[in-house]
Amino acid sequence: MSITDTPTADNGVNVEALLGAKEHVAAEPALAAFVWKASSEWVNGAHTRSTIEKFHGLQGEQSHREAYELDTDHPELFAATDNGVTPTEMVLAGLAGCLTAGVASVAQNRGIQLHSVTAEIGGSMDIRGILGADRDVRNGFDGITVTFTVDADASAEDIAKLVAQSQKRSAVFDVISNETPIAIEVAS
Repeated sequence: MSITDTPTADNGVNVEALLGAKEHVAAEPALAAFVWKASSEWVNGAHTRSTIEKFHGLQGEQSHREAYELDTDHPELFAATDNGVTPTEMVLAGLAGCLTAGVASVAQNRGIQLHSVTAEIGGSMDIRGILGADRDVRNGFDGITVTFTVDADASAEDIAKLVAQSQKRSAVFDVISNETPIAIEVAS
């Protein structure tokens, strides 16, 4: 079934633009090289404010419509001030946001009308690792579970396929589930 044969759906995703972008970057791969950026500044204690505004893409510097600020901190039970989400919760929100956007995009492309999409996400962690209480315990998540509830004009099988395709194309899922080289430098 071609896109023109699928029923019309309006999930707020411009599929034509996405497919056009796909064609452009396939024809000219240099356009696909993006660098996402954030800058962070320590506020006090465990409180940090990150600003996201600029990124590099399509062979040039780009900007969001506005700068976005995100605060991270730790809960009071960690002797912190709880002025924002924990950095690990931000990772979970990033994963949920990426997967959910993917569900909407894939549904739009397949002509499936969505009515609601929710994702409940949880990451289990033994904090003895980050506290240095047990060197054999890793610092990060032991596992992450994402549970989608999708109301759409589609069968349960088609909805499962939407979620599977979203996972397959999710940048954040890839970052979390595959080792990514990280260089940490100290500027002088």
